[in-house]
Amino acid sequence: MKLADERAELCGIGRKMAGTGLVSGASGNISVRAGDLVAVTPSGMMLDRMAPEDCPVLDLDGHLVEGERVPSSETPMHLAIYEATGTNAIVHTHSTYGAVVATTMTELPPIHYNTLVLGGVVKVAEYATYGTPELAANVRAAMEGGIGGGGMHAALMANHGGVTIGGDLEQAYENAVLLEWLCGVYVRARTIGEPRVLTDEELHQVIERGLTPPHYPRR
Repeated sequence: MKLADERAELCGIGRKMAGTGLVSGASGNISVRAGDLVAVTPSGMMLDRMAPEDCPVLDLDGHLVEGERVPSSETPMHLAIYEATGTNAIVHTHSTYGAVVATTMTELPPIHYNTLVLGGVVKVAEYATYGTPELAANVRAAMEGGIGGGGMHAALMANHGGVTIGGDLEQAYENAVLLEWLCGVYVRARTIGEPRVLTDEELHQVIERGLTPPHYPRR
């Protein structure tokens, strides 16, 4: 079986995402790249009920290489992000606070210095129907830029959810957990007052103290 280890890891991360509330039901999707091949979660299947053989393997043009199930409807977005960033793993969530921010804001303000771990201010990609080339292009644009030269590692999707990348699946998952935490802090802070937002100067001072966005190697 091609990418056997990667497909098994998709199942493990899927169970963790369901267990931590980053997804519910069959929402959300995950992928991992190994060279010129990508293993992705299947369409319409709960992430905590997958077996490795359920996860299709595609080439970078989206052609099915191995597997019986239909790839996730968000596969075009995953492939666009791989092309743009050269990352190794992608996690797409429908988490509660991420969806709240993505429904009301144009970006997640930098209210905590750990926003730098995600590359800086997290943008909200313009709305487009799920699974379309338009959404893929919008998310790709939202992940441009970033502080420290490492690029953005997260984006929110208007009226939808969030997406994070990583050097491996575990890192992409941890970035998704961090994104949800930052969104949760912001939403909760708004219930008692106007959150204080860190300035560019304050963020760069944090970088000078050693907290720099990670640079994920290209395969």
